[in-house]
Amino acid sequence: MPQTLIRNATLLTMDATNGSKPFAGDLLIEAGRISAIGKDLAAAPDAIVIDGRNRLVMPGLVNAHTHSSETFFRGRYEGLPLEIWLLYAYPLLMGPVVNERLLYLRSLLLAMESLRNGVTTICDDFFDPPSHDLTRLSTVFKAYEDAGIRANVSSAVMNVHTLDALPYAREIMPLHLQEKLDFGSPMSAATYIDYCRSAFASLHGKAGRLNFMIAPSAPQRCTPELLQACHELAVEMAVPLHTHILETKTQAVTGHEFFGKSLIAYMGDLGALSRNTTIAHSVWVSDEDIAMMGEARCSVAHNAVSNQKLGAGIAPVRRLIDAGVIIGLGTDGVSSNDTARIFDVMRTAGLIHSVSGPDYDRWIHADEILAMATIGGARSAMLENITGSLEAGKAADLLILDLTTLNFTPLNDIAKHLVFAENGSSIEMVMVAGQIVVRDGRMQMIDAASVLAEIRELVPAHLTAHGELEKRNAVFHSTMAEIHRRATDKVIGLHRYAGDAAS
Repeated sequence: MPQTLIRNATLLTMDATNGSKPFAGDLLIEAGRISAIGKDLAAAPDAIVIDGRNRLVMPGLVNAHTHSSETFFRGRYEGLPLEIWLLYAYPLLMGPVVNERLLYLRSLLLAMESLRNGVTTICDDFFDPPSHDLTRLSTVFKAYEDAGIRANVSSAVMNVHTLDALPYAREIMPLHLQEKLDFGSPMSAATYIDYCRSAFASLHGKAGRLNFMIAPSAPQRCTPELLQACHELAVEMAVPLHTHILETKTQAVTGHEFFGKSLIAYMGDLGALSRNTTIAHSVWVSDEDIAMMGEARCSVAHNAVSNQKLGAGIAPVRRLIDAGVIIGLGTDGVSSNDTARIFDVMRTAGLIHSVSGPDYDRWIHADEILAMATIGGARSAMLENITGSLEAGKAADLLILDLTTLNFTPLNDIAKHLVFAENGSSIEMVMVAGQIVVRDGRMQMIDAASVLAEIRELVPAHLTAHGELEKRNAVFHSTMAEIHRRATDKVIGLHRYAGDAAS
């Protein structure tokens, strides 16, 4: 592969030296990595030269938390809190698993949307009940390999019965409905760890940009033995332990109901809070929780859009930052967000925290949000030595944006334009590991038109079948609604309302 030289560009490196301050210069790419950044760089005679005039070069965005399992449910649901929404997006009464071709197309669709909108790295908390299957997991890896994206991919696990992971559920749900929920014998910690080791052996490091990560779904959904075994293996393999904690009002009371303490304190007691721990959401955390998280140097994937759509609340991002918690940005799944665009999350995060109180010095600023969307997301994925900033030696995961578009005209402050004005439409080129994967809005490694045509042909039948599952699972709606109501009533006494605790 010849060298690539981007000459006379505006560079936004997001490194420790320059941060979000742009400067003019050149960037040289060699063997998929950035080999030099500076002015008047020399290149080999056969180097590919890209004219960077009126162009911004910045790191690719990192989606710190998403679920490819939801990609066919875009635009399907609204007006439902998480516990009710889960009934329909992840039915308790399951049907046949999606076939492998649809599984491939579903993953590919997520990768396509991500790349075209500037996301070069995704953390896919892939959930594929009722079993863990290396062949199906490899299908997801194959889709990401073909698209050209960088990804951490899990095979998310839970081994506590759903009704035993929800406060009040056994009390509220009629016995005849409880009897419908026979999921068979739960997976043991040893069995899951054995599966994970097989995934590491066969898939981890694939194509030089695809990794396996460990994902116990949530502390209340997993046995202590499973959580501890997952954390030990995550530390051993230097990958994230990716989990969901304190997303909703129901989860805010769950720890106290089941364990007599918050779910963060419970994780701490199990020894499962560390630099490897990445927590999706973290909305209903207390000051004590935040202090523990900061001391552990764990990460939070801030899902600013999906938290609003599901009515979860606003995460206390300023307090998390002050405590030393690493913050990345996530879209969550396409069903609870409806896009895979991190630019949407950046804008939302730049707006919602301004309602946190009158002390505007503590609002979240554009440069901080850019850091979350790039190097912060990379840190949350434990990929900060590979991606997230433009630095010599790192992978050439980058975006080239046209600075002459409406979104940058007139040009004032690039960081603020990126957070509050840009939506991805100014992107001209996307590179992952030095490979051009998007040029002028067109995928370069796959035939996007044929993929979309096949999805339009095959998916309607799948959605029709899913509609029947929704009808079957509606029998649990009133139970989940009552759980949500009781938890909402109780949580006011445990925490300030999340909208008032957002700073």
